[in-house]
Amino acid sequence: MPVTEQYLNSSQVARRLGLGLKALRLYEVQGLVTPSRAANGWRAYGPKEIAVLHRVVALKRLGLPLSRIAELLNRHPVALETLLAIQECVLTRESARVTHALTLVRAARATLAMGNALSVDDLITLTKETTMTTNAQHEEMKAIFDPIVQKHFTPEEMKKLGERAYNQQEAARAWDGLMAEAKTLMATGDPGSADAMDLARRWMALVGQFTGGDPQLAAKVKSVWNEAMSDPEAASKLPLNPEVFAFVGEAWKKAQSAA
Repeated sequence: MPVTEQYLNSSQVARRLGLGLKALRLYEVQGLVTPSRAANGWRAYGPKEIAVLHRVVALKRLGLPLSRIAELLNRHPVALETLLAIQECVLTRESARVTHALTLVRAARATLAMGNALSVDDLITLTKETTMTTNAQHEEMKAIFDPIVQKHFTPEEMKKLGERAYNQQEAARAWDGLMAEAKTLMATGDPGSADAMDLARRWMALVGQFTGGDPQLAAKVKSVWNEAMSDPEAASKLPLNPEVFAFVGEAWKKAQSAA
């Protein structure tokens, strides 16, 4: 196949997508994308291959490891519309945070332009809200969940959870990957599939790490999420929705029946 304006070679793809050549080779080795070959033997990427790369990069950005992306794409090809819908939800939340950050930056510039200095509080807020995205997200979720948690958990239970050995950063990364995977499987598979049941097992294992396997604490965690999702204002900011929870719950039932 000759390389025409519809096909790009590896260097062109890497440059235009902002990827490294090593990354492209890795995606090929892991079976994520299979480029065509030009008459001269060079790899050629057309619309089909670029669409696959979009899926790979988008799912990786959502937190899934390459090995899991390969399994998902091979067993359950992800429709572009499905993936774009997931991306839209994620980007909408990011857009709201960016808009807020821009408002703060512009207000700070206006203050400086008038010859006034920024206060310590102004500078702290500016730093937290415009440079520490992870912290800003954490604070946003904290503002939503703290009042609800206090309604459902006793001080003794909160102390017990706080004393539990639990790496918050590792758990957050694991949850990001599981939530992205759940949304993908929900749109492309069924709760009784092997992938969905495997997801449910890993999901419940992560819940168990937090609750220590205490069913009462697990039930309270579920109640907290249900209450948060029932609030329209809070629900729009959450990374999950009732449909995802229902899908994982059904997959967990299937996994228990298959055990």
